Amino acid sequence: MALQHMRIARPVSALSKSCEMYCNGLGLEKIGAFTDHDGFSGYMLGLNGLSWHLEFTQCHDHPVLPSPSNEDLLVLYIPEKDSWRTTCENMDDAGFARVKSFNPYWDRDGVTFEDMDGYRVVIQNMHWGKL
Repeated sequence: MALQHMRIARPVSALSKSCEMYCNGLGLEKIGAFTDHDGFSGYMLGLNGLSWHLEFTQCHDHPVLPSPSNEDLLVLYIPEKDSWRTTCENMDDAGFARVKSFNPYWDRDGVTFEDMDGYRVVIQNMHWGKL
């Protein structure tokens, strides 16, 4: 497979607020947006050089409510301790709630955060490698 880029798309309850939280918490930037495109509006968040980005959407005609489980995770690996701590502090300041992970593995070297819709982000203090 010649994967070039990955988009993680999620419906949200408050488009602007979700965008603000993730930009402030993770240092992402708004890289795209659309308004009332076939009944949907959305924002794409990312950074130059990343091979992935987030998309948050709202459907105006038939609202889709967020329905994450405790195991729907966005896991980000930050191996450098000071950068990891700073990111965790930014997540706190952006309005994310620290929660105990459903899977205790993520609590060993990371912190799990939950946004206002119940989506979870794990900030993991380790280098990603094959298991």
